[in-house]
Amino acid sequence: MKRRAKLTLYLLLGVVTTALAQNEPFVFTPQWTAQAQFAGYYVAEAKGFYREAGVNVRIEHPTATQPAMSRLRKNQCQATTLQLCQAMEIVDDGIPLVNILQTSMNNAMVIVSARGKDPLTQKGAKVGIWSVGFGQLAICMSIKDHLNYEWIRFAQNINLFVAGALDAMLAMSYNEYYQLVQAGMELSDKNVYRFCDHGYNVQEDGVYMARDYYNKHRDQARKFAQASKKGWEWAAQHPEETLDIVMQYVDRDHIATNRVMQRLMLKDVLRLQVDRESKKREYRLRPDMVRQASQLMVDNQMLSREVTYEELISEK
Repeated sequence: MKRRAKLTLYLLLGVVTTALAQNEPFVFTPQWTAQAQFAGYYVAEAKGFYREAGVNVRIEHPTATQPAMSRLRKNQCQATTLQLCQAMEIVDDGIPLVNILQTSMNNAMVIVSARGKDPLTQKGAKVGIWSVGFGQLAICMSIKDHLNYEWIRFAQNINLFVAGALDAMLAMSYNEYYQLVQAGMELSDKNVYRFCDHGYNVQEDGVYMARDYYNKHRDQARKFAQASKKGWEWAAQHPEETLDIVMQYVDRDHIATNRVMQRLMLKDVLRLQVDRESKKREYRLRPDMVRQASQLMVDNQMLSREVTYEELISEK
């Protein structure tokens, strides 16, 4: 009887421990405000995929005073999204990170020039670049092609460019590009330079967490990644219902956008998730793209050393 009672107690303790682990909040912070760029995570939360996986996920967006990486460093979130080049800079800065899920398989960055000019002919041009980063490849390209762009920092909108204060600006094909279209600008192959078509097809968005945290919570990380992947697959199959969910997050956070813009963004984000070679959503870092990005950034003194694929993956 005593043995049976002890066994029952151990089983109950195991159930309680598991329940406590599942109820422990897992805070996920996307790198930007609410928009369709993060649709798969919204779907996974709204449809209960995280709950089914046993992870108590809470999505908290960054603010002007608390950017995503700052929240991760201060343990205010357990995971965030970063572009590959950003993650490599952070690792080079002495903060080990682990990529637990890669969604982007293609580069979305473009340069848009005013007055129909080819960006490659505008040496010394005033080019808008995000103040929060994301422009590492553009800086490398400008140096390599001897364009000597004058980089003008902007926060998050297209106003400076539309007002004529800039000769060109960096844009994401799923975001600022469509904002410019909605603003009435004529965009064509002549005045839009797509990095993915000119030897700079480096992956962007992936989910990262601090390696120390990952080493202690591998199962939690795996469950979060699997449920997020399920969310993205559902989004690809149900785009209009996904937009309903996205707009709930947008409206809750009072983001100035519209459903048409978010529909365009979702379509392009899903397109960028399909690998050009395999024609599939692979959800993985590509070693060749890591090597390419690392070499470009080392050559242009943006990294002090090579950051390797092995440093970033979870199987370490």
